[in-house]
Amino acid sequence: MTLNRKTLSGSALAVLAVLFVSLTLISNALFRGVRLDLTENSLYTLSDGSRNILAKLDEPIHLRLYFSDKATAESNRPDVRGLRLYFDRVREMLEEMRSRAGGKIELEVIDPLPYSEAEDRAAAAGLQGIPLGPSGEKVFLGLEGSNSTDGRATIPFFEPGKEAFLEYDLVKLVHDLATPKKPVVGLVSSLPLAGGFDPQRGDMGAPWTVYEQLSQSFDVRSLDADSLKAVAPEIEVLVVVHPKRLGEDAQYALDQFVLRGGRLMVFVDPHAENDGVGDPRDPMAAMVTPKASDLPVLFKAWGVEYKPDEAVLDRARAVTVNTAPGAPPSRHPAILRLGKPDLNAADVITANLDTIHLASVGHFRPTTDGGSRLTPLLQTSDQAMVVPADRIRFLGDPSSLLQDYKPGGERLIVAGRLEGKFKTAFPQRGDPGHLAEAKGTGEILLIADTDLLSDRLWVRSSNFFGRKLLTTFAGNGDLFVNAVDNLAGSSDLISIRGRGTSARPFTKVEELKAAADDRFRSKERELQQELGETERKLAELQRGKTGDDTFVLSPAQRKELDDFLRRKLEIRKELREVRRQLDADIDALGARLKFIDIALVPLLLTLGTLGFIAWNARREKA
Repeated sequence: MTLNRKTLSGSALAVLAVLFVSLTLISNALFRGVRLDLTENSLYTLSDGSRNILAKLDEPIHLRLYFSDKATAESNRPDVRGLRLYFDRVREMLEEMRSRAGGKIELEVIDPLPYSEAEDRAAAAGLQGIPLGPSGEKVFLGLEGSNSTDGRATIPFFEPGKEAFLEYDLVKLVHDLATPKKPVVGLVSSLPLAGGFDPQRGDMGAPWTVYEQLSQSFDVRSLDADSLKAVAPEIEVLVVVHPKRLGEDAQYALDQFVLRGGRLMVFVDPHAENDGVGDPRDPMAAMVTPKASDLPVLFKAWGVEYKPDEAVLDRARAVTVNTAPGAPPSRHPAILRLGKPDLNAADVITANLDTIHLASVGHFRPTTDGGSRLTPLLQTSDQAMVVPADRIRFLGDPSSLLQDYKPGGERLIVAGRLEGKFKTAFPQRGDPGHLAEAKGTGEILLIADTDLLSDRLWVRSSNFFGRKLLTTFAGNGDLFVNAVDNLAGSSDLISIRGRGTSARPFTKVEELKAAADDRFRSKERELQQELGETERKLAELQRGKTGDDTFVLSPAQRKELDDFLRRKLEIRKELREVRRQLDADIDALGARLKFIDIALVPLLLTLGTLGFIAWNARREKA
């Protein structure tokens, strides 16, 4: 009997082992490629736009990911450890893309050891090495891609701070390699972006820098606004700058271009300072002639409100300018410097920009007419106000704009991304092929300033032995090229927005630190104020002294100084107490979390399990 039991036990274990192996093999075959992403923002799941682009690849793409693995393996530096973690994130994203590309993507991970051929290839490809190695060696974390026609594209260095746009950057590189032909961009402008004869100076003007940069990356075709009746099908992106008195045929051409899926970017302005209207021999006529632009019929159909007779002032973002020789600089609330807080960090166009300069700008408001959605790209501060544009046209002293200044209390949209299923603004037209409504969702970029494109607001050029050197002091050019580059991508590429990051900071700890820092700064200001008051009192007591008593402290001065030193020690003690309390609060929070994770949750699970067993036993007994 004992032998039989042993035999049966051994047979049962063998059968269970065979079943386990069989189930494992079957599950691997049936659920190959199936993944479960439980992260909050689905960080490890490609968006629909990315999967569509990868599914449409019709030629092989070879990707080489360079990372200095051995050079960073033994480092304890926080930035190097963070870089290693980010390398895992990049590699996992690339592996997911490879699995979705149907064999069209080849991925190679390379460790460019110092003084190796791999390091030479990385440098030759344009990858950027950062001196983070233990002996100052360059550390690489970049990507090189190539297609079947020797087209190449690179990401010089993956910055962990830009993780939100990792998917967009990787998919865009693959998309550019799969479609190496330059996109065609149409340009309709009443400003001399491409150069030409300048009536103000009486000679040929040079192209604006933004136009030169645009021509390097795109096939730019200038269109005549007066004769424009239809936009050619090969034009993927249309840029309209300062549309003054645009005829109905031209506006209808823009309308139908958007409805058939074209990407449009419009620059309007309540006062375009670079509009050289009028007779240059009559400066008064040039000053009186309006320099505003508008597309009222189209804006109404798209669900946007824009008033060409209103300009925006913002004293919180005003640029300091020199108004006259010898005169002190003054703030100009109509010339704005927008920084990081004013730029949309969640949009790929503005996420990596720091500063944008604008002048005499307008603003947009969404309406309920067009059923569209306006997402801000550039916004003023909440100290902005709206004034008649004529105040800027006939402005003498910029400081006069600050008189009777009344902040509006809201942030105004200077530039935005308009999305929606647009309808025609010309339902009465019966032209052949007329579209009354778009078939899908369209995108339009709106900017209420044209001056940001001019060189004077963002770049200085100099001649260095016959070469033109550019020095930028704002990101206006990058904003323009980023916007066109984004619109020139496929609709799937445009749909990819900034994702969340895998870094999950302890927000409660950050709140505790911020509160403690506020208390600390308050005590420091209090100490500084008391120091200033003590110095003032000592100076007053010192004025009455003469001769040899000048450098001798009087009893009153000594008492004042002793009181201050005593108060200084008290405040320093309070500052130390603030820091100590912060550490105590963080330690208490950590202790609570440890108790919850290590003791409370297991205890609750145990009690719940025992309760269920007891309840089930009583039920069976009953």
